[in-house]
Amino acid sequence: MSKKIDSITKDTWLRSTFPEWGTYLNELIEEEVVKPNTVAMWWTGCMGFWVKTDKNTNIAVDLWFGNGKRTTKVKEMLPGHQMANMSGGRLLQPNLRVQPHVLDPFEVKHLDAVLATHYHADHMDINFAAAVLQNIKEPIPFIGPKASTDLWIEWGVPEDRIITVKPGDVVKVKDVEIVALDSFDRTCLVTTGGKYVPLEGTHPEMDEKAVNYLIKTSGGNIYDAADSHYSVSFAEHGKKHKVDICFGALGENPVGIQDKMTSSDLLRMAEALDAEVLIPLHYDIWSNFMVDPKEVVLLYNFKKDILQYKFKPFIWQVGGKYVYPTDKHLTEYHHRRGFEDAFEYEQNMPFKSML
Repeated sequence: MSKKIDSITKDTWLRSTFPEWGTYLNELIEEEVVKPNTVAMWWTGCMGFWVKTDKNTNIAVDLWFGNGKRTTKVKEMLPGHQMANMSGGRLLQPNLRVQPHVLDPFEVKHLDAVLATHYHADHMDINFAAAVLQNIKEPIPFIGPKASTDLWIEWGVPEDRIITVKPGDVVKVKDVEIVALDSFDRTCLVTTGGKYVPLEGTHPEMDEKAVNYLIKTSGGNIYDAADSHYSVSFAEHGKKHKVDICFGALGENPVGIQDKMTSSDLLRMAEALDAEVLIPLHYDIWSNFMVDPKEVVLLYNFKKDILQYKFKPFIWQVGGKYVYPTDKHLTEYHHRRGFEDAFEYEQNMPFKSML
């Protein structure tokens, strides 16, 4: 007699377990009916997020389905890695992926554009590019700066699907207007594609490597700072554009590294952009950059009265939904708790006082 356990292999385990959320989030996004004059967003982890408008326009930004370190056997970074260039260190950084995969890229059925802010490995994904080409019938565009679009082409994305942008460019996708803006991701400037290239005396071109985006919808304008460091030029963006929600990369930088913004940086960014809502991202994903995002709220509460902040922070959870302006009064997200139908049917217990 065969035993059930005999049919179990590593492959069956992987197929039955990953992605950890299956198609749950895919289905929630598909089923969501966005009300007029609102915009819905879902955080997929790292700096990845999904936007859906009341006209059923779907935009995916920096979706990534990869992982971090998976073995201790490799001891050193590549000599040209951005963290090696930045710090002069060689020990392999222990950046383990902390969050589960909450979206199945191969079950995405409706999408109108793929956006990338820059070409770092946790902001672009060959699996997602392949899934879009295989499963989305319409020839939707892949939009990003030159370094990102070059990488898509290298992977095999058809050139006629590519839209290369630089700061100042505007791309219309159905009812959504996407404005490319200056990036301040100085980590990109010391990224040399994994090869050692002497950088002293050079002048890397940021506009080819990275952009920020302003995603303008009928429900509100979303500013994506991506992996930008703090810059005084956020104030220029805030002067020139109406910003409702702003996303920024939060993290606790290890000694010798300047890669993520701090809580103070994020508050300054939101103030400079004249935003209504500040949402920290990226702090969730890497084990060596993790920080408690409630530090943002703590510092906000300490400074809000004396600096008369006009914005409010919101602490999200990966896989969670945020609707603007409906949710702008909220401070923190909690996944649906369930059991809304409690006591609508008879209990089944040995006796009533048991619980």
